[in-house]
Amino acid sequence: MGIPSFFSWLVGKYPKIVGTIIDVYSASSSEEDEEEEKEEEEEEKGEEEEVEEDDDDEEDEDDDEEEIIYDNLYLDMNEIIHKCFRLNNGLVYNWFFAYLDRLFRIVRPRRLLYLAVDGVAPMSKMTKLRQTYFKTAKYRADSEAEAILLTEIFRAQGKEVMPRDTYELENPVVKMPGTEFMEKISAALEYFIRERLNTDPEWKDIKVILSDANVPGEGEHKIMSFIRAQRSMENYDPNTRHCLHGHDADLIMLALASHEVHISILREFDNPNGRIPARFYQFVDIWILREYLELEMKTPGCKQDTERLIDDFIFICFLTGNDFIPQIPSLEINEFAVDLLIEVYKTTFNKMGGYMVNTDKIKDKYGAYLEVSRLEKFFHELSLCEEKILLKRYELQEKLLRKIQSEAAVKEWAKGEDRGEKKTSFAQQFFYPVETSLERKSDDVVRKNTRELWRTVSDIFCNKDDLFKNGACKQDKIRPGWKSRFYREKFGAETSKEVGRLQTEMVQKYLEGLCWMLQCYFYEVPSWTWCYPFYYAPFASDFKCLSQFNISFTVDKPLRPFDQLMAVLPPQKNVLSCALPKCYSKLIGCEESKIQMSHPTEFEIDPDGRRFLSQGIAKLPFIDKELLLSATKMVEKDLTEDEMARNNARQERIFLRNSQSLANTAAFVATISDNAQKKLWIDTRCLNSELNLVKLSTLLRAIQN
Repeated sequence: MGIPSFFSWLVGKYPKIVGTIIDVYSASSSEEDEEEEKEEEEEEKGEEEEVEEDDDDEEDEDDDEEEIIYDNLYLDMNEIIHKCFRLNNGLVYNWFFAYLDRLFRIVRPRRLLYLAVDGVAPMSKMTKLRQTYFKTAKYRADSEAEAILLTEIFRAQGKEVMPRDTYELENPVVKMPGTEFMEKISAALEYFIRERLNTDPEWKDIKVILSDANVPGEGEHKIMSFIRAQRSMENYDPNTRHCLHGHDADLIMLALASHEVHISILREFDNPNGRIPARFYQFVDIWILREYLELEMKTPGCKQDTERLIDDFIFICFLTGNDFIPQIPSLEINEFAVDLLIEVYKTTFNKMGGYMVNTDKIKDKYGAYLEVSRLEKFFHELSLCEEKILLKRYELQEKLLRKIQSEAAVKEWAKGEDRGEKKTSFAQQFFYPVETSLERKSDDVVRKNTRELWRTVSDIFCNKDDLFKNGACKQDKIRPGWKSRFYREKFGAETSKEVGRLQTEMVQKYLEGLCWMLQCYFYEVPSWTWCYPFYYAPFASDFKCLSQFNISFTVDKPLRPFDQLMAVLPPQKNVLSCALPKCYSKLIGCEESKIQMSHPTEFEIDPDGRRFLSQGIAKLPFIDKELLLSATKMVEKDLTEDEMARNNARQERIFLRNSQSLANTAAFVATISDNAQKKLWIDTRCLNSELNLVKLSTLLRAIQN
């Protein structure tokens, strides 16, 4: 999730932040099997050898660059899990382990490998997950019905396709904390770590930390929390080099928020023309981005602190999109919203009186780390552009709509739709006759047919989803009174008094959300159950009299895995059966259940000015935490022992190869201290040693040595 289109904007704006593009095969070759690896490369290259000379020159330049040595490698595992476990066959774990080996050998960390799997999320993130899963379940049911029809058509044409359960791993919801699948992933990662520590010489000095799905928190936030904890140690080496792997734009923001200079982010190379194969990766160098931002954000004639400028940059980017609260309506990254925010910030800096964010006060429980009087001046300046932006957006969309509808009309006429010719079904119009007397098909052909079938299904639903093409786009013209109409249509506020009261409440909650995110990015989750109680954000021009609001959060604990599943899963039986224990899934759909109304099968999707319906807002009831917990508490007693284990929170575990002395020292320190610090399990079973529970501070000191 994260900030849509942010990475594309970032690379377009600051191209030099992207470092060396790595050939995975050459990077992973050890000295002893280098020749064998080259031979395999030659066999696999094929068309890849036909790369233009300018690309070769770029690679040669990259080879000449000095290799950066990284100390610590952090893997945000969920992207890897989704990538490797798309198919349901016996090879998936081999692919999974091979992928992890590949990443390890690209980076070759010297000290630490941290594996972070998404755990239970804060409730503000659950609101967005709930939106995603409910919409996905709705589209999935429709697409599967279409796929059944198309499968019959394919087979009538002589095209065999794979049975559904052989090529897809059930449902994406199985990759959430608390499911049997994620328990297997945790066990597989433990096996992988121990096996590599025992057999791979490159791992002999590596300390490995596993934070699996039962450790609360999202993967990228757990990683950055650990990095912040390292920085707080007295003996921390400021020259420690960190490498993070992940595709979420959130990682870039979190890396900037850490104020670590030596951080890179490893990403798979995205190349739309397909000329560079998927085995190439790229490094995003945060230290170069910091230099860009220092130049970009500074106001001429002012002496400014680079670190605080970066903090303010992170903050203003929250307004364009994030995982927790809606974006400001007038701000879209593909409409150069970040450029606008930077320009407004620079022109308003002196008027504001300084920086908006003060992370020295980040632990303040009343939000003193956000200068609301300065923020109000910033929003006032931004609001001067708001109506122009919305009007321009409307004009561009109207122009695009006319173009699409004109092109569609020409295509319909060309196909003879208006000349009385026989019409085909909605599905059949995407197919052409093929020879039915096909010879025996190989697995490759069947897989190819299966991909073709699902591409066709995807095309069908893309056309249904495109509101511009099917003429279902409804948008308010930006004319006097547009804001009042917005609040009337979205919320039913009729009078100016109702509108004013609603605006005040939305602004207060949105301001809370901004403070909540600042603490998440720079410190820790201030409240696990806080969430923004609206599906829409206020307008920039609504942010007035901000000093009247009191900001505070209730310190609480994260939900348990099954409670999160109950909160976000749609009521379809095939979804519930693959993720929840039976005693929990029965609560959804049962008329006597307290939470039955929270899981509607039919719901409105508001396009909210978007071109595609799938980008719209599902108008679902918000999660009622108290109602949810009271319902689940009644069935906890029916859980099996294994299910109870899946529903409990765990601690991170550290795996060590030569660790007996460290484990003994850690155990001794733990026994002489009553300080209730966060603790970690040390796993030294590689040497048949017993487990020891240690304080995080002890572990961090050990990692620095």
